[in-house]
Amino acid sequence: MMTPAQKEAATATLLVSRAKAGDPRAFDELVRRYRKRIFALALHLSSSESDADDITQDVFIRAFGTLDQFEGRSEFFTWVYRLTVNRAIDARRARVRRSESSIEDDDPRLERAVAVDAGGDPRRAAELRQTYARLLHALDSLPVEMRTTVVLVALQGLSNAEAAVVQKCSRGTIAWRMHEARTRLLAALEPNRISVRTKTVSSQLAELLSNAGLPVGPLRFGPASG
Repeated sequence: MMTPAQKEAATATLLVSRAKAGDPRAFDELVRRYRKRIFALALHLSSSESDADDITQDVFIRAFGTLDQFEGRSEFFTWVYRLTVNRAIDARRARVRRSESSIEDDDPRLERAVAVDAGGDPRRAAELRQTYARLLHALDSLPVEMRTTVVLVALQGLSNAEAAVVQKCSRGTIAWRMHEARTRLLAALEPNRISVRTKTVSSQLAELLSNAGLPVGPLRFGPASG
């Protein structure tokens, strides 16, 4: 019996085959299945909602235009993830060159998280805004490859093996990046710098982003999975 992940991969493979054979509805179904996750990934990496919209559209246009080059040696979702990662990193670098702040007052990641958890309480919103802004600042301060790994594994729920395919590196490299990232994020969120427990904060942020419409996995600070 196939696992849900295996069933999803098999369905995607079938849809890709149908799309290559000229069935436009098959590619539309691929977009429907993966658009939300691609947008979430683009938003996590770019921190800009408008950029995330543009990136998502560009990724699927490029995927459609080059579908005949997709040989199926990896899963369809890891292929479009790689396209998204590259496009989002370029977009973020462009924003930095324009001297735009990586964490702004209206950062959509921050706004979505606070809006869901504050429940309309202005004082609670102010407290959460400070806490989550610190977490996002710590995340954005990581080296780009390490930050991308954290987003893929901790926020998108990919396994180390899947993230390694997306980033074209070894599983050992992914495991090391996650270990180092956990150390740095925990240091940035140590108890004497914020008033809330670190593990509670990090898991809440992942849950809140999910509730806000961004599909994420639990932000794990325990041993990295393989």
